[in-house]
Amino acid sequence: MPGSQRDAAAWLRLAETPHVGPVAAKALLDQQADPAAIFSTAPETLAEWLADVLPACHLDAAVNALHNPRPDWLDQLARMTDEALAWARQPGCSLMVAGDADYPPLLKEIADPPVLLYIEGDRSLLGRPAVGVVGARNASAQGVAHAEQFARGISEAGLVVVSGLALGIDAAAHRGGLAGQGSTVAVIGAGIDLAYPRRNLDLMQRIAEQGCIVSEYPLGTPPRPDHFPKRNRILSGLSRGVLVVEAAEKSGSLITAKLAAEQGRDVMAIPGSIHSPLAHGCHELLRKGAILVESVAHVLDVVQPGMHGCAESSRAQRSAAVHGQLAELLVALGHDPAPAEALAQRAGLPLPDTQGHLLALELAGLIERLPGGIYQRLQN
Repeated sequence: MPGSQRDAAAWLRLAETPHVGPVAAKALLDQQADPAAIFSTAPETLAEWLADVLPACHLDAAVNALHNPRPDWLDQLARMTDEALAWARQPGCSLMVAGDADYPPLLKEIADPPVLLYIEGDRSLLGRPAVGVVGARNASAQGVAHAEQFARGISEAGLVVVSGLALGIDAAAHRGGLAGQGSTVAVIGAGIDLAYPRRNLDLMQRIAEQGCIVSEYPLGTPPRPDHFPKRNRILSGLSRGVLVVEAAEKSGSLITAKLAAEQGRDVMAIPGSIHSPLAHGCHELLRKGAILVESVAHVLDVVQPGMHGCAESSRAQRSAAVHGQLAELLVALGHDPAPAEALAQRAGLPLPDTQGHLLALELAGLIERLPGGIYQRLQN
């Protein structure tokens, strides 16, 4: 959190100044790192600094808003600053500004980094290697399962899972991220003090306790459609790569993928059935050059080149550590693919128990699920 109320007020003022968005704010901070000094800079100098990033029709309005703001707006800003500081004094809550030493380096690289972030939870997660996992809100059961399984594997490998806290794929990705050591970051498109969507309230509370929630919007800001594309640039900006699990042809996930590509991030997609509308978006990405992935190992190969050998060694260690019914099921599987029903019969286990054990073995990277519900042991 900024060290003084004056610092917080200056950063908030820059973040909220009308006609000055993140691109213009970055241009100003590149010239003058202290936001308080920006407001006392001569108008002609401000115009020179902003000439390359703002169209002429907006330039005068931006310079005037910076140099000569309306008194009523300054009063509103003072109230906003008091509210933000009071909120940030709560346990687990903080403000992060572009000048902070722990501001995420990857996020700082994008063309339009947020000037100020409201954070609840472990802010150190923002600077760790991360993978964005996104997809459809009205996801299929298989898509939800894939999102949770991939996210859990990514998190177990020590990477942070970043998503947008929406229903469907995003929520599943966060659940998977929370199940591993890497944890998860939720980037939201409303004020951080609002629970949106309400159905994810419990999940949001878990993320605040075990992961991190991030918003660039002031407290009390309701969700609006235009907030979510802006939110997505932060999601992809925090990530080394973005994985699209399921997406319809005109899905918002494709916007995230486009932003990721523009930011120089790897874009990955899971293929699906040609008959599924929720696979069309992923197939479109693949046609445009996205990386096809079918396993967590594929994702790790993309975002952590050269680490696959370590993953194989880790898998061998996990295989040696399997005991009890899990070991019996692994032996029953042998080296020939088989469906869950056949494995339950071979191992003498109830089908629901078998399905649960198969999921555990899959998440441990010891088996993989093939199309048609067939399971295959992975070679060490």
